Amino acid sequence: MQRNSKILFAIALVSLVLFVFVAPGVVNRGTGFINRYLPKWAGTIPSVPNKPFVLGLDLLGGAHLLYEADFSGLAQDVDRASAMQGVRDVVERRVNFFGVAEPVVQLSGQNRLIVEIAGVKDVNEAIRLIGETPFLEFKELGAGKTGEVQEGQTIADSLSQWVSTGLSGKQLARASVTFDSTTRRPQVSLEFDDEGTKLFAAITKRNLGKPVAIFLDGLPISIPTVQSEITDGNAVITGNYGANEAKLLATRLNSGALPVPIKLISQQTIGSSLGAQSLRDSLRAGLWGLVLVALFMVVVYRLPGVTAVAALLVYTLIVLSVFKILTATLSLAGIAGFILSLGMAVDANILIFARIKEELALGKSLPAAQHEGFRRAWLSIRDSHMTTLIGAVILYAFTTSIVKGFALTLGLGVVVSLVTATVVTRAFLTIFTGPWGQKHLWLFR
Repeated sequence: MQRNSKILFAIALVSLVLFVFVAPGVVNRGTGFINRYLPKWAGTIPSVPNKPFVLGLDLLGGAHLLYEADFSGLAQDVDRASAMQGVRDVVERRVNFFGVAEPVVQLSGQNRLIVEIAGVKDVNEAIRLIGETPFLEFKELGAGKTGEVQEGQTIADSLSQWVSTGLSGKQLARASVTFDSTTRRPQVSLEFDDEGTKLFAAITKRNLGKPVAIFLDGLPISIPTVQSEITDGNAVITGNYGANEAKLLATRLNSGALPVPIKLISQQTIGSSLGAQSLRDSLRAGLWGLVLVALFMVVVYRLPGVTAVAALLVYTLIVLSVFKILTATLSLAGIAGFILSLGMAVDANILIFARIKEELALGKSLPAAQHEGFRRAWLSIRDSHMTTLIGAVILYAFTTSIVKGFALTLGLGVVVSLVTATVVTRAFLTIFTGPWGQKHLWLFR
C-alpha cells in the first residue's frame, strides 16, 4: 500500500508538470488572475514559457508545391539520385534562409520534389524565392567545336556548342563579392569544395587556350579563356555588374546554387482561415471523442470506468507532451491517429476490467481479482498493441508525409497506452481495493 501511495504521488506530480507544459496559456491565465489580488509585498507569480504545437499545412494554411527537375541539359552519366538529393538540400536551405518555419522538403520519385510551407502569409513570394534559386554550371566546347559565343547570347545554335563538364553549383563552397584590381569593377569570386577543386583543375588543364563558359540559369554570363591550369579551386564571374547586382548574385549563390534546374508543375494553396476552421473542427472532434469514451466507460464499468477516465487524461497529457518535446508536426491525419489511439488506450482497460469481473464472479476477493485480472489480460494487451504498432511502423516507413502523421500519432499512442493501462490504471484501482471496496463490490461488477 505504501508503494502504491508513492506511485500515485509520482503520477499526480508528473501529471501536474505535463499539464503546465501542454497548456501554459490556461496556467498563465490562472496565475494572472491570482496576481491581481496578491498584495504588492508578496510579489507576483511568474508566467510559464509557452512552447506552441507545430501545426501542419492543413491546419495552419500555406502551400503544397511540386517541382520537377530537368535533366535534359546534363550529361547522361550524371548521378541523378545524388543530384536530386543536392536539390533537396539546397531548396530546404533556401526556404529556411528566408524565414519559413518548419518546411517539409522531400523527394518524390526520381525527378520530383515536394515542398510544403505552413504558415507563410505570402505564398507567391515564397514561390518566387524558391524559383529564383540559380542553376550554376561550367561548360566547355564540344568535340570539334571552335566557334566563339558572346556573353549573354541566347541563339540556340550557339548554345548547343557547349557541353556540361560536371562542375556545377553542387560543388560550390561559397561565393563573395570582390573588385577587379585593374578596373575596380565588382565581380563574384567562387570557391569550390574538394570535389569541385579537382574537377576545375581537370577542366582548365584540358582547355588551355580555349574558352570555358559559366552558365547561370541556362545562359552564359561569363566566357573566359583559360590561360593556365587552376588548381586552387577559385574562379571569378565577371560582367556588367553593379555593386548591388554582384552582391545579390553572391547571396543567391550562397543560399543555394542548384545542381539541376527545377520548375514548378503543381501548386495547392490552403488559406489560413480554412486551416483555422480545420483546427477547430479537429479539436472539437477530439473533445467529443474523449467525452463519449469517458461516458461509455463510466456507464458500463462504473468505478473502474472512472479510474480508466483518469488514466485516459494522464495518457492524453503524456502524448501531447511527447509531441511538443519532439516538435512533431500535427496535421489532420495526425489528429485522426490521436483520436483513434484514445480508443486503443481504453481497449486495454476494457480487457482488464472484463477479467476482473470474471474473477469476482468466481468468488475471489477484490485484491485477488484485480491481481488476476491484470495478469491474465496482459498477454492479450501486449499482442494487440504489438500488431497495431507493427502496422504503424510500416505506414510510417513506406508512405507519404500525409500518412506519416497518422502513423506517428497512432504508434506513440500505442506505446503510451501500454504504460497508462498497466501502471496508471492499476495504481488508481488500488485506492479502492481495501475494505471499502470489498463492501461496495457492486461498483466493480
